[in-house]
Amino acid sequence: MFPRSSACLLPHVLVFSLFITAKALIKMPENETIPAVIVFGDSIVDAGNNNDIRTIIKCNFVPYGKDFDGGVPTGRFCNGKIPSDIIAEELGIKDVVPAYLDPTLKPQDLITGVTFASGGTGYDPLTSKLASVISMGEQLNYFKEYIAKLKAVVGEDQTNFIVAKSMILVVAGSDDIANTYFVLRARKLQYDIPAYTDLMVNSAAEFVKELYGLGARRIVVISTPPIGCVPSQRTLGGGIERECAEDYNVAAKLFNKKLISVLNSFRTSMRDGRYVYIDVYNPLLDIIQNPKIYGFEVANKGCCGTGNIEVSILCNQLSPFTCTDVDKYIFWDSYHPTEKAYRALVTPVLQKVINEFF
Repeated sequence: MFPRSSACLLPHVLVFSLFITAKALIKMPENETIPAVIVFGDSIVDAGNNNDIRTIIKCNFVPYGKDFDGGVPTGRFCNGKIPSDIIAEELGIKDVVPAYLDPTLKPQDLITGVTFASGGTGYDPLTSKLASVISMGEQLNYFKEYIAKLKAVVGEDQTNFIVAKSMILVVAGSDDIANTYFVLRARKLQYDIPAYTDLMVNSAAEFVKELYGLGARRIVVISTPPIGCVPSQRTLGGGIERECAEDYNVAAKLFNKKLISVLNSFRTSMRDGRYVYIDVYNPLLDIIQNPKIYGFEVANKGCCGTGNIEVSILCNQLSPFTCTDVDKYIFWDSYHPTEKAYRALVTPVLQKVINEFF
């Protein structure tokens, strides 16, 4: 006989095991499962949602995807897999997390998760408007649509189970700081950095509350990175020597500190949920400052083109000087890490995330 809790869980486990094809690398507690990875945010986890919308923030062309399965440019801002793919792979859920707006998406794909993320978006509603991309609010609307579609596939009980037990991943904030605030200066007259990071974190908090209201209970929020140290921001804000743009990093660290506080507060106000903050700021900064320790050689420019400014439509098949050995580079283009760098960031923290869920 199974214990009562195991007996309740077993039908769900049997259903989802039919759809798991990847080999799990992460240890899960007995009789527990993460049936899907459901993703929100920006270009770090966009798998192609921008492909068919009217924006220049897209990458469904070569050389993007050169190391993805079949060398196909899918709309991922990377040479290969992005963090959401790596997480799903290491959890043994599936090999990649597809874009929700992918026209080839099948109903069965919904069961194990999709990404609603849109490159160029942010917590600040103005960020998505400036880039003509899908806002975080619009991503929530797509999530509601997803829930309705999922009910048609597996029924209401199974849908509620999937939403509650899945890993909900949220990755945003970089474009608010780098683009909206510093490069375009669209908020600088209204807000100083403390006030702007308040705006960002208040929006992030409301987003998590909305997810909770829709049934999500395992929510992982990724910090902003040391955005002043990515190649494009070195070029734009790091002076003639292309040093890290420290004012960008000050803003990122301040936002992260406030984000930690908000997520901790949810542990008392929405007590049946799990809210996990993942710091990528310090691990990525360590990789950038000590590249050889992690097997990299180039930290201050991307592989694509000159590596100083090329990103999105500027990184294309006509880009000169694109590197021949991408594994030497932390960054694929001037803004986004390579698959190798993403793995160096994701793999060490994923078991910790699982441990905080249970």
